[in-house]
Formats: sequence, structure tokens, C-alpha cells
Amino acid sequence: MGEPFPEVVAKAMVLLRANALLKGFSGIRPLVIERLLDLVNKDIIPVIPQQGSLGASGDLAPLSHLALVLIGEGEVFYKGNRVSSLEAFQKEGIFPVTLQAKEGLALINGTQAMTAMGVVGYLEAEQLAYQSELISSMTIEGLNGIIDAFAEEVHNARGYKQQIDTAARIRGYLSDSLLTTMQGELRVQDAYSLRCIPQVHGATWQALDYVKEKLEIEMNAATDNPLIFDDGEKVISGGNFHGQPIAYAMDFMKIAVAEMANISERRIERLINPQLNDLPPFLSPEQGLQSGAMIMQYVAASLVSENKTLAHPASVDSIPSSANQEDHVSMGTIASRHAHQIIQNTRRVLAIEMICAMQAVEYRGVKKMASQTKRFYDMGRLIVPSIKKDRIFSKDIENAAEYLKTVDLTKVLQQLDNIK
Repeated sequence: MGEPFPEVVAKAMVLLRANALLKGFSGIRPLVIERLLDLVNKDIIPVIPQQGSLGASGDLAPLSHLALVLIGEGEVFYKGNRVSSLEAFQKEGIFPVTLQAKEGLALINGTQAMTAMGVVGYLEAEQLAYQSELISSMTIEGLNGIIDAFAEEVHNARGYKQQIDTAARIRGYLSDSLLTTMQGELRVQDAYSLRCIPQVHGATWQALDYVKEKLEIEMNAATDNPLIFDDGEKVISGGNFHGQPIAYAMDFMKIAVAEMANISERRIERLINPQLNDLPPFLSPEQGLQSGAMIMQYVAASLVSENKTLAHPASVDSIPSSANQEDHVSMGTIASRHAHQIIQNTRRVLAIEMICAMQAVEYRGVKKMASQTKRFYDMGRLIVPSIKKDRIFSKDIENAAEYLKTVDLTKVLQQLDNIK
């Protein structure tokens, strides 16, 4: 039901299903696994609806659409088109599989839909977490933030590795900035959305580390049922298909990424609100005539509010199915889908913060920026020009979000170093 999974997720689903079957506990011929790998190698991507899985008894509905492709039914994305699987097979010289005993069940019983969506979501969330530190560093400069709060001894005193690491990266980004201040220079302390970046972003990293651990286990797990042991002599009906571990992990990731957007939106407010800073109201080039970034903050607030709804844990819900035999289910696939949407929303919030922070540092003096944030600013200005008058800012937000989705900031900084 509903829209199909993104192609990258569907392709990951095929690969993960093959990997699970390669564990040797599923009672399936090598031919079936080879055909799954043909799909990956020939870039034949099953069309798999996102909705319809309860996250227990495996992702039965989504994985059934994967299995349909192997037997020459169903649809695939092939060479930019949505076609029947049989058409793609004929063009590639591939023959459909005639399934034998246990093989159909082995293909559709597992957690690969929620896991594939979770892996793609995790990789995007990890990238966003790094980007949020660089973007927030530029915001600190735009607000003449107090650098003392990021001192190493402060974070060592608490002891969380992720918090310590976040503070260290921000200190590194801002090490030669002339726009940061010391406590007591302009004010005694900053608001929490600046001062507590290591504590909040660090906690997000803690959640992401947990998610990564669970996904790595699940990616390499045998999750169908029944499982075959002792060279086929022992067949055990168990419950490895139950998605509860991934459901919890996805719900945890939802909350952690949503909070990354939440604190970002508060920094956006501090950048544009004249009652909270000494910058032009709404960063407007013409106070009273041009709206500046006012509506962009509206958009960020809307996305953050939507995230709060999506962050409600899916794993606390369960509906019995299969004549009440399957009387507890995980809803892990719903959790992974909601996590993916939260990540997309959060990227747009961070894109808005990036736009506002770039505008703020222009008012402060770009030449006073730290070398690292200045390089990021220079690249950002190739994507989003300075605000000289009101324009269609939705295009800027989408361009900045797409940039954040595709860019490897480490490589960008290295490339700019080489250029200079």
C-alpha cells in the first residue's frame, strides 16, 4: 500500500535479505540467493510499498513484493522506468525462479524492510549530526557566543564521551574565530540552545551509537522462521522475525533527531529575533520593508512541531493478527518510516539555520570568522546567495537541504584547504 520505498531502501532490502539467507539457517537453494544478487548487480530494483507491515512475522507484506519479482511477477524500477519484473528479466537474460519447499516463506519472513529503512535513515542522521555541529558553530559566531562553555574541563567533568567529542569538534571549528567572546565580555552566559550544544547534540550521538549497534546486529542476523539446524535434521519454530529490537532503536532515533531539529529552531529564533540579539530584525536588509528570514523561522517551527507528532513511539502499539496467533507485534517498520521523515524535516530545519547563520556572520564581519567556518560559509554562498531583498526563500531552503544531503563536509573542507 501507499508510495513505494525509496529505491536506495529497496535495493538495501534485497541485499540484506540475501545476507540473512547466506547465514545458512533458512532452508533455501543458492540459486535463489544468486537471483537476489542479480537484482542488485543489474540494478533491477523491486517496487515495494512502504505501508502494510506490522513488524512481526517479519515484514511480510513488503518482502512479499520483493519475492514477487523473483518469480517474474510484480514491478521493478529499471533504467529509470517502472516496468514489470518479467520485462526487466527478459532484457537482462535472467530467468524467474520456481520456488521450492520453504523458499517462499524464507523470502518473506524477516525484518529487512524496517532494517533497510533504518540503515539508510541512520546514515543520513549521522551525516546531519556532524553537519549540525558546524552549522551551530557558525551560529555561535553570528551571535558572538561565549566559547568558555565548550572548555574541555567542563565536559570531562561530566564524563560522557559523545558530549566531550562534540565540544572538542566545536572548539576546533572555532579555534581561530574573532567573533566568539569570553564570559563577562558581553554577557555572563548564553542561552541553553548555544551553551548546551555539546550536552544536547552529545545525547543525540549517544542515541545514534545505540541505533548503529542494533542495526549492525540485525543486518547480519537470521530472522526468518522456522530455522534449520544440524544439516536439516532439526527444524525449530521460533520468533527471530519479531522486530522489537529495531522498533525500539527506530523510536529512539526519532526522538534523538527530532531534538536536534528542536534546538536548531531555537537557535534560528535567536538569530532573527531583535529582542534576543543586536542584529537587524529578522536579519532583514531593509527593516520594516523587507521580511528577511521571518517566514523561514515559521517553516522551521512547523517542521519541528510535525516531528514531535512523528516522534511518538510506534513500538508502544500492537494489534493482534492471524486469528490472534500473532498477538503482539512491533510496528518497527512504521517506526523506521517515521524516523526517515523526521530526518528529512530536520535537514530542512538545519538548512534554515545555515541560511540564517550565514546572514548573521555577514553583519558581524566575514573576515573575522574562524578559518573552518569561513570555508563552510564560502561554499554555502555558492548554494544560497546573500539576502539583499525578499525572494522565494523556499527555493533556498530546498537548495541548502539538497546540498546538506549530498555533501561530505570533511571532503569539502579538505578541498577548500587545497584550493587556498
